[in-house]
Amino acid sequence: MAEKSSLENLRIDRSRESNEPRRPWVIPAVTAAVLAIAVIVWLIARPGRPEVRVATARAAESGARATVLDATGYVTARRQATVSSKFTGRVLEVLIEEGMRVTQGQVLARLDAAVPMAALRLSQAEETASMSSLRETQVRIEEARLEMQRASNLASQQISATADLDRARAQYNALQARLAAQRDSLAVARRVVQVRAQDVEDAVIRAPFSGIVVSKNAQPGEMISPISAGGGFTRTGICTIVDMDSLEIEVDVNEAYINRVTAGQPVEAVLDAYPEWRIPANLITVIPTADRQKATVKVRIGFAVKDPRILPDMGVKVSFIESGAAATSAVRLIEVPKGALRRDGEQDIVFVLTGNRAERRAVKIASNEGQTARLASGVADGERVLVDAPATLKDGDSVRVSAES
Repeated sequence: MAEKSSLENLRIDRSRESNEPRRPWVIPAVTAAVLAIAVIVWLIARPGRPEVRVATARAAESGARATVLDATGYVTARRQATVSSKFTGRVLEVLIEEGMRVTQGQVLARLDAAVPMAALRLSQAEETASMSSLRETQVRIEEARLEMQRASNLASQQISATADLDRARAQYNALQARLAAQRDSLAVARRVVQVRAQDVEDAVIRAPFSGIVVSKNAQPGEMISPISAGGGFTRTGICTIVDMDSLEIEVDVNEAYINRVTAGQPVEAVLDAYPEWRIPANLITVIPTADRQKATVKVRIGFAVKDPRILPDMGVKVSFIESGAAATSAVRLIEVPKGALRRDGEQDIVFVLTGNRAERRAVKIASNEGQTARLASGVADGERVLVDAPATLKDGDSVRVSAES
């Protein structure tokens, strides 16, 4: 009996399990919760629409003309001079500074004129002495004339010998010759005084023409000389003056394209310092010689307008415009900011805003200077293009406009 009781204890009682209620909704609920959490995480982690700046494409000037050649050069001055002295001397004062506008004849500096002044006074004394000698000779001539007249009267009365008259006449003629020589000496003395006075005047350095002082090369107390004193501390100039009205452009054109440019041809210039400023100009002349080392020909271009922003030695880009009847035909170009352009492989593209999406457009660039590009095709007037868009932007991506210009 005891053994049977032990076997009963080992039996599993399934009556209770069958009485407990079943819960079939647990697994679907857990699955739904997991999916909801995944959706929330994806919504939080997904990237938002990028913010972009847009600009409106505008039609360029309807009278734009075709460019036949582009080149680079520099602004130069036809009238530019380093002002120096005519003799070696010590600088007493300098009356100019960089950037100062000066007029022709204005005093720029003064040199020590002690030696020229002493030479001038000596010449003036020699002139005075020559004048005194001349006046003495004139008195003696008057005396000799009277003596000759008396000798003539006595000889006519046969009171004195003819020889006395001859001596009186010779004395008079000799004094006349001396007077002529002294007059010549006085003229020479006066010329020497003028030279010495010019030496004193040369100690005052004046502007040879009107312009702007671009450099100041000497200070008071320094020595200045018209020639270089090798190895010394002698200056060779007081300052450098530039006539701003003589500014022009010098460009080296490859000799293979020199047939595209002619005198009087219209030119459009853009300074590197002001890339948005297009300056009208015209070709002055083609220098009739070539540089065999660079295979170029120098061309001079004149500005149609003068402006204080144009400075010597500035870098400049020039576009030679086609002249003649063919140039008058309008070229339809669209201007967009340079930041809207993008390179995709071998093709230039822009993104155009269509609704709230970016549309990829292939474009053809007519010119790309400064901060503005001119397009020959791909974008219409009035369309909005994306400027400095993210590098990851693709065709059809949704975007948000942050700013518009």
